[in-house]
Amino acid sequence: MLKAVILIGGPQKGTRFRPLSLDTPKPLFPLAGRPLIAHHIEACAQLPDLREILIIGYYPQTQMEGFVGDMQALYSSSNINIRYLQEFTALGTAGGMYHFRDQIRAGNPRAFFVLNGDVCADFPLQELRDFHENRPSTALVTIMSTEATRQQSLHYGCLVFDKNKGAVSHYVEKPSSYVSTFINCGVYVCSMDIFTVLAQIFHSRGQEYGCQGFSNGNGNGNGNGREQGHIKWEQEVLTPLAGTDKLFAMPVPNWWSQLKTAGSAIYANRHYLGLYKKTHPERLANVGTKRGEGDGSLICTVLPDVYVHPSATVHHSAVLGPNVAIGPGVTIGPGVRIRESIVLEQAQIQDHTLVLHSIVGRGSTIGAWARVEGTPSDPDPNKPFAKMENPPLFNNEGKLNPSITILGCFVQVPAEKILLNSIVLPHKELSRSFKNEIIL
Repeated sequence: MLKAVILIGGPQKGTRFRPLSLDTPKPLFPLAGRPLIAHHIEACAQLPDLREILIIGYYPQTQMEGFVGDMQALYSSSNINIRYLQEFTALGTAGGMYHFRDQIRAGNPRAFFVLNGDVCADFPLQELRDFHENRPSTALVTIMSTEATRQQSLHYGCLVFDKNKGAVSHYVEKPSSYVSTFINCGVYVCSMDIFTVLAQIFHSRGQEYGCQGFSNGNGNGNGNGREQGHIKWEQEVLTPLAGTDKLFAMPVPNWWSQLKTAGSAIYANRHYLGLYKKTHPERLANVGTKRGEGDGSLICTVLPDVYVHPSATVHHSAVLGPNVAIGPGVTIGPGVRIRESIVLEQAQIQDHTLVLHSIVGRGSTIGAWARVEGTPSDPDPNKPFAKMENPPLFNNEGKLNPSITILGCFVQVPAEKILLNSIVLPHKELSRSFKNEIIL
């Protein structure tokens, strides 16, 4: 029996994903028509021996219970239990796993997967499990790894490992200088004995904090405002395990990315739509040129790949794609052109509007003959192993870095206006065109 743990953090995280995360928790942001971590759950559900998926985070139960209920109903026939476990406070990337160790160990699983909630990938979980089971009995953790450029590797956990056996000899989280081009994907399979390591960290922390508290004259002081149970998985677990024949890595050629900024959502959306062609072609809109309203085989003219929710209303003269996801209840008028964009639920795109490299928020309206356009931020195609760049919002001159255009929820864009490389916060009613601005 196997289990999976999905770590989603809490509302204090994901600030670079605003304004999209202001009304929807980042783990539930729709990519290719499905919430982000629904793709994790779908990958886990493919494992025949997996019986439970535990989502651990600091989001309020009320924000997650609807999603968890939907997932439980969807996979009820697969005999998979799906639960959300809310941390009492933010406990770090490993603290939540230790706090809920009894729930993870219940039923005596042979091993469990750990998936970071902000990664997007073609998850090769079965291969990762087989690789882990073929390691020595001392193996506690196997990391899914991929390759990045030398410069980009500094933004990730870097690892040095034996190419034949996979044993990790050195691990550094976000090093200050070059270590390796092989990086941590945030996907792991763990033996149950890892809880012994977590317990040692927890109890050593307790002694350390107890001494500090005694010397400071208070009983719970830790010197940094963190709970005793706050444990960093990468720095406090993986780094010490390197070089002990207990940490291994499996390099994979599969597509992988992180969802850090809104721009990375467009990139991830494209790849998940591409995966649908292999795994779920029925989710994609039929491709072709719509000859007229009587051409019943097509919603409208579609360039691959496009997802359209069944409840959306799309005029037959619209042109969608490539890389477009249309959410539930969306209305798209005559002559609309959309490409490389995500349109969220209940949005309205009125006649002859152009939407390029943008995310249109929930319930927003774009008037007729308007133009909403952003700048793509894809990885450099000329650099092997290049990953998404996640530049800061502003450059060194204090100007807005070019990126995709984002409309928060319930934004009103008037007819015949242009919105270029801009970010609009929720509930704004625009009165003119904007370029390279944040509309607060």
